Amino acid sequence: MTASAPAPAFAAEAGRLFSLSGRTAFVSGASSGIGLHVARLFARAGAAVALAARRADRVEAAAAALRAQGHRACAVALDVTRTDTIAPAFDAAEQAFGAPVDLLFNNAGITLVRRFVDQTDDDIDRVFDTNTKGAMRVAREAARRMSKIRRGSIINVASTTALRAGGFMAAYSASKAAVVQFGAVLALELAGRGIRVNTLVPGNIATEMQDAFVHAGFTEEMVRRTPQRRIGDVDELDGAVLLLASDAGRYMTGAVLTVDGGQTLAWM
Repeated sequence: MTASAPAPAFAAEAGRLFSLSGRTAFVSGASSGIGLHVARLFARAGAAVALAARRADRVEAAAAALRAQGHRACAVALDVTRTDTIAPAFDAAEQAFGAPVDLLFNNAGITLVRRFVDQTDDDIDRVFDTNTKGAMRVAREAARRMSKIRRGSIINVASTTALRAGGFMAAYSASKAAVVQFGAVLALELAGRGIRVNTLVPGNIATEMQDAFVHAGFTEEMVRRTPQRRIGDVDELDGAVLLLASDAGRYMTGAVLTVDGGQTLAWM
């Protein structure tokens, strides 16, 4: 019988694989919800983290709290619907840390829960401009910079509604489905430059955005349709996020990784 490696040795190897030490991360939509949680996760994993969002007061406070805990963090202003804010946001992050951004968590997004026949042109434009075009704008800037250093990881954030149809979410679902396909194309284009592109697909996670479903009265039905019969906690995304971000996932690109309690299996 072959002796297994001592537990401390295994833990050290796992820690090395999932470590983000030496990485410079940029997190969009970092003022609340999944984005804020992932910014904190990246900091704990050793990365220098730029928290980017429109709500400057929130990201400033979050970055200050991380610095008080001994982490490297800065806040940068970003509106993903405005191209003129994107390069300056990356510039500010790189100037703050003295290193190029080599990890992007492309998360900024909005939701809309409304019957399609009641969705206006402005509703549709607003959702696509943020969720799809905004994600593409930010990824484009990151890809240009990562191409110069021939390395990097881009994690785009989609939704289970991109993979399975649900009522009252036509614009949102379509915008996130576009993110999935966009990520696949980008993964093909950038693989030869040492850049990995993957898509995280969260299910129903307890965040501020989930409140839109609560107010619409859909939470009970969503729980019923989820095999695990519950809403996920935001920290249950940690393993998947770190896998995609770190060397543990270095052979992964073009992946669509769901963390949804089985929702996409049963959502009919």
